[in-house]
Amino acid sequence: MKQALLIIDIQCDYFPGGAMELVGTEAAAANAAKLIAQFREHSHPIVHLQHIALDSDATFFRPDTKGAEIHESVKPLASEIVVKKNYPNGFRETDLLQHLRELDVDSLLIVGMMTQLCVDTTTRAAADLGFDCTLAHDACATLDLEFGGNKVSAADAQTAYLAGISGAFAKVVATGEVVA
Repeated sequence: MKQALLIIDIQCDYFPGGAMELVGTEAAAANAAKLIAQFREHSHPIVHLQHIALDSDATFFRPDTKGAEIHESVKPLASEIVVKKNYPNGFRETDLLQHLRELDVDSLLIVGMMTQLCVDTTTRAAADLGFDCTLAHDACATLDLEFGGNKVSAADAQTAYLAGISGAFAKVVATGEVVA
């Protein structure tokens, strides 16, 4: 089984001062960086996803802005694949699947942002495509949500989405379990 590290949308707009600040981005990015270091040390493939907004009214990830750049803490090396995407699902209208097949990958370790949107959607799609998925929950981040006048804290949203992914779509683990 050949595993790749899939890093989803760890971009500047999600960090403090960004246009769409999430809760816990620094801690999540630090854990993602630990996994990147381990994958680089063992020469395992790393694939970065970078969301670029198509809508001219978008408030974040606008093309050619600092906010759309991959955050410095997880900056790709020139040898690493960067797939630009325009939808929550990293496989939709991208060459992600082609890259993973060319790398002969059948297993993914997934990290990234936002848990309830791009991480959830891409993880479910990857599982549906037959990849064995593991998700490092503490290398992901989200934000406070609201629905029907009910507020959901980022911590509760994170827990709910991870619970929904766990088992059927991915093994959900802590970074320390992977690095150990």
